Amino acid sequence: EQLKEFGETRRGWLGVRIQDVSEDMVEAVDGLDQAAGAMVSDVPEGPALEAGMEAGDIILSFDGKRVADTRGLVRQVGNTQVGKTVRVVVLRDGVSKTLKIVLGRREDAEAATPVVQKTPAEPQKKEILGLSLSTLTDELREQLELDAKASGLVVQSVDEKSQAFEKGLRAGDIITEAGQQPVIEISDFEGRIAAAKEAGRKSLLLLVRRAGDPRFVALGLAEN
Repeated sequence: EQLKEFGETRRGWLGVRIQDVSEDMVEAVDGLDQAAGAMVSDVPEGPALEAGMEAGDIILSFDGKRVADTRGLVRQVGNTQVGKTVRVVVLRDGVSKTLKIVLGRREDAEAATPVVQKTPAEPQKKEILGLSLSTLTDELREQLELDAKASGLVVQSVDEKSQAFEKGLRAGDIITEAGQQPVIEISDFEGRIAAAKEAGRKSLLLLVRRAGDPRFVALGLAEN
């Protein structure tokens, strides 16, 4: 129908990177009681960012319809009229929040520039949860071929007997968030672990980037 009317496709565009919600994420996220919806792993420049959506939000419904998984959401968004204002319900910090988003056009989508964050001058290193972690330095950014604005903690190595290894974490991965909060220093990561334990949680949600691609991993705290 779009080809007949416009001579081209005009698919709706929300402007997020998403992944399915796994069973082990349910215990790690406040207010989440089932493995359903779509976890937002990144929000580049676009409609969702302008409306206030954040990485770590879980999209529960789109334009009045429940979101079962990422495949369903992609289909819903793509079939929605470009320029339409839709209500998107997300779970954030254990509370449902409704965002009004004006859909863009997928064909016109462009990547965003990463946010600049400060990093410590001297590198820090520590073994935590089966991970050998280090703060990012300019030298490491160059070795890993990262953007100069990249931030987070570098995974130097992973204990092959650890849950982290089982969950797919590998040397060279960058942990940018823990407990849905940014981590730049080792103390940030330790603070997120302490907060999760204090809240009675058995796992911690990490946002991990590999070659620029983000994904969330729920990592058990029993090993720490």
